[in-house]
Amino acid sequence: MPTFWTSIVYILKIFCPLVRVLQLVDGEKRPAMGYIYEAMDRAKEAIAKSFKKRVEKYSEVFKIIDNRWQCQLHRPLHAAGHFLNPEFFYSNLEIYGDEEIMTGLYQAMQRLVSSAQEQDKICDQLSVYREAHGLFGTNMAIRQRKTKSPAEWWKFFGSSTPNLQKFAIRVLSLTCSASGCERNWSVFEHVSHQY
Repeated sequence: MPTFWTSIVYILKIFCPLVRVLQLVDGEKRPAMGYIYEAMDRAKEAIAKSFKKRVEKYSEVFKIIDNRWQCQLHRPLHAAGHFLNPEFFYSNLEIYGDEEIMTGLYQAMQRLVSSAQEQDKICDQLSVYREAHGLFGTNMAIRQRKTKSPAEWWKFFGSSTPNLQKFAIRVLSLTCSASGCERNWSVFEHVSHQY
């Protein structure tokens, strides 16, 4: 019996953080695009912490998570959403050095903004966002980085960078779905009921 319960504890340590990510993705409380990237990082940190950072306990699981993240879940929009979420952006200014995030941002920009001139304007306006100039640096904007939804924050404080504001609101207003997971469960249920 102890091995059964040990296995249950192991499974819970892995799946509880991942279920929280799925709840975020399918939640109706707020658009999740600006939170997915950080949520996956936090889920992996929670898993590692639950095993007291003993890598041998979770390394195989991380390989599976990373593989799924890379081939199914990670999209340029998630990276762009992470970059444009002021809560995460201003708490980690090294984000500019993260090639994966920057590549995702530029790929999303190329897909969502057809005009090369508008893309260039957005790139020019990124420095205003980075340096927190204009409304971005006001006390109110700073306080509300963590309390307002990212899209709302951009509506209120992004007017000095109109092209970037429009792009940010478009990205951060997108919703996510775990319906692909639900579809897999539906197939599983169908097969299991037949046998």
